[in-house]
Amino acid sequence: MGTMVHTHDNKSMLSQGILIFIYLAILTALEFFVAITFNSVVLLVVVALVKAALVIYYYMHVYKLNLESEVDDASYDFKAGTNRLGLWLFLISDAFVFAGLMVVRINLLGLSRPELNQTLGLAVTTVLLVSSFFMNRGETLMRNGDRQGFLKNIALTFILGLGFLLGVVLVEWRLAIHEGITPSGSTAGAAFFMMTGMHAFHVFTGLILLAIVWINGRRGLYDVKSYPVEAAAVYWHFVDVVWIFFYPALYLIGTAVH
Repeated sequence: MGTMVHTHDNKSMLSQGILIFIYLAILTALEFFVAITFNSVVLLVVVALVKAALVIYYYMHVYKLNLESEVDDASYDFKAGTNRLGLWLFLISDAFVFAGLMVVRINLLGLSRPELNQTLGLAVTTVLLVSSFFMNRGETLMRNGDRQGFLKNIALTFILGLGFLLGVVLVEWRLAIHEGITPSGSTAGAAFFMMTGMHAFHVFTGLILLAIVWINGRRGLYDVKSYPVEAAAVYWHFVDVVWIFFYPALYLIGTAVH
C-alpha cells in the first residue's frame, strides 16, 4: 500500500479504484474484528485514519491540488484548479463541524457508546463504502468519455446512498428509540442523534447533487473535462470520510450503555 502511486492514466485509475476499495474492505473487516476481540481504541483510531487517508488521497484526488495549470486565466485547467481549491476550503470548514461533534461525543461519553445494532451498523457502513467505489468508477468513466458507464455508476451510487440514508434514519433511529435511546433520554442518545442527524443531512444534500449531475449527464452537458462531476465525487467521498470516523465512534469504541 505504501508503494502505491497515483496515476493520470484513466484505465489505470479504474484498476486503482478497485484496489483502494479492496483495501477499504479489508480494513473495515479488521476494524470490526479488533472491536469485538480486543476493543483497542488505539488500533481502531489507526485503522480509521488509514481508511480516511486512502479515500482522501485517491478517491478525493487531493494530489490534484498540486497540479500545474496553464498560465492562461481563461483556460479550463486554471478555472478547475481555482474551483478545486475553493471546494476544498469549503470541505475543510465543514469538517470542523463534524470534528466538533466528535469532541462532544468524546466529552459526553468517554470510553462508552450507545448500545446499537452492530450488524446494522456494519451493513450501512459497507453500503456507503460500496457507494464511494461506484462514485469513483463513474467519475473515471466520464473522464474516459464513457457517458453510459458514468450514468449507470452514478445511479448505483445514488441507490446505495439512499439505502444508507434510509437504513440510518428509518431503521437505526427506530431501533434506537425502541431500545430507549432518545435525543433527550440520555447523553448517549443525544450524541448519537446529533452525529447521525448531521451526517444524514449531508448524505441527503449529496443525493440531491448526485441527482443533478445524473440529469445533466443524461442531457449530454458533461465531457471528459467536466469539473462538476469531480466536485460531486469529492463531496460524496467527504461524506464517506466523515462516516469512517463516526462508525467506530458510535458502534465500536468503548462499552455499550443505554
